[in-house]
Amino acid sequence: MSRIALEAGVSKGTLYNYFPGKAELFSAYVEEECAKNLHLIFQAPDAEEEPAEMLARIARRMLHLLLSDIGITIYRVVIAEAEKFPDIALSFFEAGPARAIHYLADGLREQVRRDRMNVPDPEFAAEQFFALCQTRLAFLCRLRIKMTPSTEEIDRIVDGSVRIFLNTYGIGGQNAKRSSSTNET
Repeated sequence: MSRIALEAGVSKGTLYNYFPGKAELFSAYVEEECAKNLHLIFQAPDAEEEPAEMLARIARRMLHLLLSDIGITIYRVVIAEAEKFPDIALSFFEAGPARAIHYLADGLREQVRRDRMNVPDPEFAAEQFFALCQTRLAFLCRLRIKMTPSTEEIDRIVDGSVRIFLNTYGIGGQNAKRSSSTNET
């Protein structure tokens, strides 16, 4: 806390006025990072965006965040401290994964409204999609067995996840479209 106060240019006492301890300060940091990054991932899509394009865009951006140094570091710290500081884990879940699921579920509802998908339970479907995207590559990166995934590895995960998801929830030709046509990050 002394070092953080020094970096922030405030006294340690002032810092404690805002954050009773390290756990609360870390929770606030995680919430801020999640809000900032989720905003980038879930920027308002083009109204005409097809389901495959929407899902590929979200998956690609989400993977880049999850596999980034900051994404991995936050994940590892939260896991390491979850038993001792359960509020940190809850804060992380609510600010990150739960909010991402909600945002994607809203996007799926819009696709259903436009008769582009058949998704009876958008919240559950969103959870499924994010689980599909977190293949062994996410585990290897989180464990630091693999440091930097290649674009080809990420594209393979995105394409496969979108294809499987649309085979379940797509309507008509949606499940046949390839997601690799959208390679933005």
